Amino acid sequence: MSTGPEAGSSGNGVPEEAEERLRRPLPEAVRARVVEYGADVLGGMRASELPPALRRVARFEPRRRARLAGPQIAAQLEVDAEFRAAVASRVEQVWPELAEGLRSGVVPPAADPVAVAACAYLLRPEGWSGIVEDVHGELDHRASSLEADEAAKALDAVRRELAETRDGHQAELRRLRAQIREQRSEIAELRQKVHVERRRAKEARSQAEQAAARTADRETETAGRVGALESENRRLRSRLAAAEAQVENARRAARAGRNADEARLRVLIDVLVDASHGLRRELALPASVDTPADLVAAESEERQRVSLGGLPDDAPGLLEHLLTVPRVHLLVDGYNVTKTGYGTLPLADQRNRLLTSLEGLASRTRAEITCVFDGADVDTPPAMASPRHVRLLFSAPGETADELIVRLVRAEPAGRPVAVVTSDREIVSAVRRAGARAVPSAIFLRRLETH
Repeated sequence: MSTGPEAGSSGNGVPEEAEERLRRPLPEAVRARVVEYGADVLGGMRASELPPALRRVARFEPRRRARLAGPQIAAQLEVDAEFRAAVASRVEQVWPELAEGLRSGVVPPAADPVAVAACAYLLRPEGWSGIVEDVHGELDHRASSLEADEAAKALDAVRRELAETRDGHQAELRRLRAQIREQRSEIAELRQKVHVERRRAKEARSQAEQAAARTADRETETAGRVGALESENRRLRSRLAAAEAQVENARRAARAGRNADEARLRVLIDVLVDASHGLRRELALPASVDTPADLVAAESEERQRVSLGGLPDDAPGLLEHLLTVPRVHLLVDGYNVTKTGYGTLPLADQRNRLLTSLEGLASRTRAEITCVFDGADVDTPPAMASPRHVRLLFSAPGETADELIVRLVRAEPAGRPVAVVTSDREIVSAVRRAGARAVPSAIFLRRLETH
């Protein structure tokens, strides 16, 4: 700002004491326009002409100046006449017709009120505060009209919402009334049903009372019949006792008549016995023969001799005991044993290793050994030579090795000792029901490894 003799006067030569003043602050839109004009002018001013308070934002672009230093620009325009005059000169260049009209007291009717107020504030012709005040009033009127329009729109919206709510309430009221009518009709139907059910219940009670009366009559009649039957039973018992006495008397008479016949029969038997003794001595027959009781005792001794029981499944000497039983048949669940001992090998290697071990066991114990493999893992049973002392079987298509083992156990005659080497619980249960003994695969493998 200048510090010379013109510091006490405005840009129009009017003393500051006589300058027009605004009764209230600029409208926000006018203030923003004035700040925008000031921000544009700052970029074209020399450094020596820049107001000290605005030098730091002079290098910014205009919009950034207006955004960051808007209040400072507005304050500087208010107090710095030179800065305001520079901005007014720029505005006059941009809006020459508007500036000329303001100086002559004629405001173009089609001009933007905000631009008119901003130019009047910066140029400050005579009566400029009145122009700004008129624009302020017009803007307030516009804002009020806008608020009134918005209020009217809001009121219309509220009225529409109220009408919709009223219509919804009416519809809900009609629906509830219809529902009440339906419920009343349903209640009437239910009352009718209750009346019918009560009548049925009354009839049922009457029928039950009649049935109870008939039952009481029948019980009385049955009691009379029971008494008559008991009397008849006592009479028949007395007749039976008399008949039994007559039969006993007849038996005594018959025994007395048979005494002579029995004496003659004893004499005949003595003659036959003497003759048989002489014939036995002549034919050199043994002195005694076996009786049926002797045959039963022998069978019991044979069963005890071939029994496979007596030792638990986890006993270390279970397999040794089984292999000492005469005529024992040892059935081996092949893949169950191999997968327990060496399941990482290929199936062919598993079969060869197990059959080699079984061949050695059969040679040492002379036991009958049958090894069963599941044929489902190959299309046809592998063509391999069967060991000399071990029977090798593969299950047929449609049959599992478990079913073949159970079928082999059931094919053995009753009384023959049979042992099955497996850890499959289903096979163990099935062969035990068939009368065979089960040997865990782990115990069997330990027996093969130690020999």
